[in-house]
Amino acid sequence: MSGGRGTISGVKVTVLVGGVGGARFLQGVLAALPADADVRAVVNVGDDIWLHGLRVCPDLDTCMYTLGGGIDTAKGWGRDDETWSVKAELEAYGADPTWFGLGDRDVATHLVRTRMLRAGYPLSQVTEALCRRWAPGVALIPASDDRIETHVVIDDPETGERRAVHFQEWWVRHHAEPVAHGFASVGRDQASACPAALAAIADADAVLLAPSNPVVSIGTIVDVPGMRAALAQAPGPVVGISPIIDGHAVRGMAEACLSAVGVEVSAEGVARHYGARAEGGLLDGWLVHSGDTADVPGVAVRSVPLLMSDAEATAAMVREALDVVGLAGV
Repeated sequence: MSGGRGTISGVKVTVLVGGVGGARFLQGVLAALPADADVRAVVNVGDDIWLHGLRVCPDLDTCMYTLGGGIDTAKGWGRDDETWSVKAELEAYGADPTWFGLGDRDVATHLVRTRMLRAGYPLSQVTEALCRRWAPGVALIPASDDRIETHVVIDDPETGERRAVHFQEWWVRHHAEPVAHGFASVGRDQASACPAALAAIADADAVLLAPSNPVVSIGTIVDVPGMRAALAQAPGPVVGISPIIDGHAVRGMAEACLSAVGVEVSAEGVARHYGARAEGGLLDGWLVHSGDTADVPGVAVRSVPLLMSDAEATAAMVREALDVVGLAGV
């Protein structure tokens, strides 16, 4: 690496991300770093689900479409110029589930992925193959090649009985309205971290935790066996960006998720949930929004604007994140 702001050559940055917010954060990372930077994204797979015989990976696809220019920018997810004939036909057949819609263009991605998975290719290789079309500018790496799915414990809205449902059913079908009593990562105990994800952490100049959901995005990634140890041993600093601004989540259901696991919904609450790396946690640095505060022993905290209003505003966040741990040459 060479000195001077904007002149670090060949810097390696690895980012842990979820879906919509994570994809937008990655746009800022690319805008902040020089063209020869090596950016890797370790992406949550806990939202993945089998639907109508197809393997759907919402977070991987949202990152791929967003960075590759194929996203529906109004929604922040799904394909642009989408049509819904397949969804309508499935509903006409009464094929469950009817609450999760697959767009016609999006189905092609899931068909290719499912075919390759059934042929024996691991998810990481499948993702790499899909990305050849989209050229996202970032290496998108699933946190695990194994099947891991987040389930949510709720009181069933119809029966009142407590049961676990797939995260997508809680979020898409029920709009996260039933109170979450807890979360379970089905398959995690038999899974392992993707080797490419571990390698991306092991040689990174810095690791960033995007302002994604701390429980079901970042938390699910970190809980994959092998991932927490890799972060603890990472040679580069680990810096997180708060997803909580003025006591509220900017988007998504982070407030409901944090409350379910007993974490205070605040920038400090999330930072203490992650913990200082010096004390066995994750963080060396932590960014909070202007006006927010966080006191976490062992963690360098800085208050800066954190609204991702556009790529340049997000890029400024990324530069501050790197600067807070001494990588001021970016």
